[in-house]
Amino acid sequence: MARPLRRLRGTLAAAVGVALLAATVTTAPARAATTLGAGYWHTSGRQILDSNNQPVRIAGVNWFGFETSNYVAHGLWTRDYKSMMDQMKSLGYNTIRLPYSDDIFKNTMPQSINYSGGMNADLAGLNSLGVMDKIVAYAGTIGLKIILDRHRPDSSGQTALWYTSAVPESTWIADLQALATRYQNNPAVIGIDLHNEPHDPACWGCGDTTKDWRLAAERAGNAVLSVNPNLLIFVEGVQTFNGQSDWWGGNLAGAGQFPVVLNVANRLVYSAHDYATSVAQQSWFTDPTFPNNMQAIWDTYWGYLFKQNIAPVWVGEFGTTLASTTDQTWLRTLVNYLRPTGQYGGDSFSWTFWSWNPDSGDTGGILNDDWTTVNTTKDAYLAGIKAPGFGGQPVSGGDYTAPSVPAGLTVTGTTPTTASLKWNASTDNVGVTDYYIYRGSTLLTTVYGATTYTDPGLTPSTAYTYSVAAVDAAGNASARSAAVTATTTSAANGGCTAAMQITTSWSGGFIANVTVTNVGTKPTASWTVTWTWTGGQSVASMWNATSTASGSTETATAQGNGVIAAGGSTTFGFQGNGGAATPILTCTAT
Repeated sequence: MARPLRRLRGTLAAAVGVALLAATVTTAPARAATTLGAGYWHTSGRQILDSNNQPVRIAGVNWFGFETSNYVAHGLWTRDYKSMMDQMKSLGYNTIRLPYSDDIFKNTMPQSINYSGGMNADLAGLNSLGVMDKIVAYAGTIGLKIILDRHRPDSSGQTALWYTSAVPESTWIADLQALATRYQNNPAVIGIDLHNEPHDPACWGCGDTTKDWRLAAERAGNAVLSVNPNLLIFVEGVQTFNGQSDWWGGNLAGAGQFPVVLNVANRLVYSAHDYATSVAQQSWFTDPTFPNNMQAIWDTYWGYLFKQNIAPVWVGEFGTTLASTTDQTWLRTLVNYLRPTGQYGGDSFSWTFWSWNPDSGDTGGILNDDWTTVNTTKDAYLAGIKAPGFGGQPVSGGDYTAPSVPAGLTVTGTTPTTASLKWNASTDNVGVTDYYIYRGSTLLTTVYGATTYTDPGLTPSTAYTYSVAAVDAAGNASARSAAVTATTTSAANGGCTAAMQITTSWSGGFIANVTVTNVGTKPTASWTVTWTWTGGQSVASMWNATSTASGSTETATAQGNGVIAAGGSTTFGFQGNGGAATPILTCTAT
């Protein structure tokens, strides 16, 4: 699905009229050779390495504004830029992704900078590129890195392709080369993100030079490296590959088959974007297996590049307002996916959160609307994956205390196709948010706000082993509990399964059809199907079954169709109120 453009709230003040000064580039002093993250960076397999060949990890924020009609990073109408960057550093972010549009090469003057009381004094009179120089230089002095992001051809809005009639490919490449040349003596700038969020009709590997983003990225990347071979080249995905669509810029499924090939080795980093429902709805958010479906989705679209040691992967944008439970679950799940682990160590996925700014209408920011105080809830989600010193270890002062191991795991009941579990609540220094349920060594599902679980769709007369781990809001997981074994009962006297399908839906309602199948060896005498709604839905009317509701739990009982031959099936249907959903069904036969 196409991701809608971000809606940016209007800036607060008009720029003070200033005289134009010639652009000068201040080169930041190189950091000590022994410092992790020193110098220019390069790649090796899935790792990003510093000039001393030590693995480094990008863990930062997006600070946008140069790509808008303000022609400068936002928030300078309220604060001094050095104060803003010092705060980023103090919170444990190590990199700034700095979006821009090609307008800034037209001698644009920044709008809405506050110079009162000596604030931003050294920016007075500078054009947009001059202000960018100051930000880059200060980043180098405090140990931050910069990734320049060609976000838009001009300030009017995002484009699907990397060029427009007004900004042709030749201008795009010339401007990329101009920046690469401008900062060729300053390793604070580690690389350039060639173009933000290519999307349909942009393709990957199709061979059409007017649409094939992979070929365009090669042309632009090689042009950049021809003038500054030290830079990393960050290449985003597209929207659709082989008929499968992801977020704009988020689909790198074709990169394994059609890799970007650059003239300078060890300079390529692939970049993905991923968002929650506050940006746009996607099918995976309403999948009944959410959020356990997300790892496979991320693996398919971009995670495989890292896990197969093909190339480093940097999630250049991800964000949410956290207004919904779904978004909170999504962020917690993504952070856990990006988290450094014993398997991956310091060479984990890299990332920059969208955004530092509070004025992103569909995500908000790390800062609150006053541009000074921190949204501590958002910041806390990221604590466990920060890397202030560029290494694999997260920021000090965060929550790294795992909950206690769940105790008292027991099997409370079995049927031919289900096993029910319960356990005692774990404790944590902050608070337990959910539990991981394992069947054998496989992570089966995540349970939120409950200490019970029923595993559906099992095979009769079969033993299954379960264990449980507790997780807190920062993503710290306990060790797994002692295992228990559940053996499903025989289906000789009839066992059943049930599957729900949405046949029609509209705003505020839907029609569903449920198929009940006898998996036993003898006919059933009767059956019941139960499920629990999670989104406030309800049954308005039901046919071929009798409906009984208790709170959010719905029970459908056979109505004249209770006898099902071994291997046979029957159906019932209902009209539901609320958003269409397919919850987990439990079927019991007699």
